[in-house]
Amino acid sequence: MGWLFRPARPAGVVVRGLRRLADPRFYLKAVIGLGIGGLVLVPTLADLVNAAMKTVASEQGPCRIIRVVDGDTVSLICPEDGMVSARLLGFDTPEKYAPKCLGEFLAAEKASWHLRALIQGADRLSLTQEGTDKYGRALVRLELDGVDVARLMIRAGHARQYGGGLRGGWCAG
Repeated sequence: MGWLFRPARPAGVVVRGLRRLADPRFYLKAVIGLGIGGLVLVPTLADLVNAAMKTVASEQGPCRIIRVVDGDTVSLICPEDGMVSARLLGFDTPEKYAPKCLGEFLAAEKASWHLRALIQGADRLSLTQEGTDKYGRALVRLELDGVDVARLMIRAGHARQYGGGLRGGWCAG
């Protein structure tokens, strides 16, 4: 009678694969993996391409924008200063790392990608440092092909003019 209660032979590769495709957890893991890749890996690769291909003229010599942190902050590597976090002057964009709502986060992502695209499309990049802010970031004016990046970001609707002081919110309501 023991042969009735013996387990069947183990499932084959095809059956295990079909069971995996039928399991909703498989799709949830795939979506999470793609989301992480889209929010971390793709922007990092885009920034590395920009850094490899574009130099930025400055008083310290040729710098490189190695990372777009958000729409108004970049990381630079310069010959004299090394790696520097820089706040771009003249405009404000939504916050990516401390958003007050989902709409602000999405707008921040759009602003970051627009800044990356502007940098990628420019032939000449130049920056002028104008001091540091209370967080220790360099305050810089970035020009792309002779046009202030603040003007381009504001015109595209990804930023608003900002000259210091209190900033407005980005969430509706």
